[in-house]
Amino acid sequence: MDRKVKSSFLFFILVPSAIEMRSITKSFPGVVANDKIDLIVEKGEIHGLLGENGAGKTVLMNILYGLYKPDDGKIVVDGKEVEIDSPRTALGLGIGMVHQHFMVVPSLTVVENIVLGREPKKNGILLDTGKALRDVKDFCDRYRLKVDLKASMHSLPVGVQQRVEILKALYRGADVLILDEPTSVLTPQEVQELFKAVQALR
Repeated sequence: MDRKVKSSFLFFILVPSAIEMRSITKSFPGVVANDKIDLIVEKGEIHGLLGENGAGKTVLMNILYGLYKPDDGKIVVDGKEVEIDSPRTALGLGIGMVHQHFMVVPSLTVVENIVLGREPKKNGILLDTGKALRDVKDFCDRYRLKVDLKASMHSLPVGVQQRVEILKALYRGADVLILDEPTSVLTPQEVQELFKAVQALR
């Protein structure tokens, strides 16, 4: 019997770190999501995980990003075994994630979304808007990700919002980027722009 297989993608963009996931196992009541999964990503590689809905791809990446704890297995980052118990820990190890459903504040500007939680301060209290704009513009130039930093998020097309999420992860120190189903909400032109951005990031 033929079945249509739906595919989704999770891309890795690595700069100075390598990732190893060894024998990762994760179960939920009534289902084994990951069964002794091994994944090795070398420096500078881009990978795509393909499979049906429910195959366990997102669960595996949520484990790498610290949203789930594996029942068994090991994670090695840059040659050292680590325990990733939260997204904060993952970011501390240089691992960032852009989720399928973007986590932006529509009422804020692009630059405010990117620096949110890590705002440069003026007099230790107020947001230093000038420094924020300079810092983020440097990131945009370095990674060739063009976006209007003063635009309101709610006014931007989906592809640009995704670019903002990528910049947000980079701003927080990500060397490894996980993109959860990055093409699912994009137009064909936006998909091509995403692929160009991924190559530039590598």
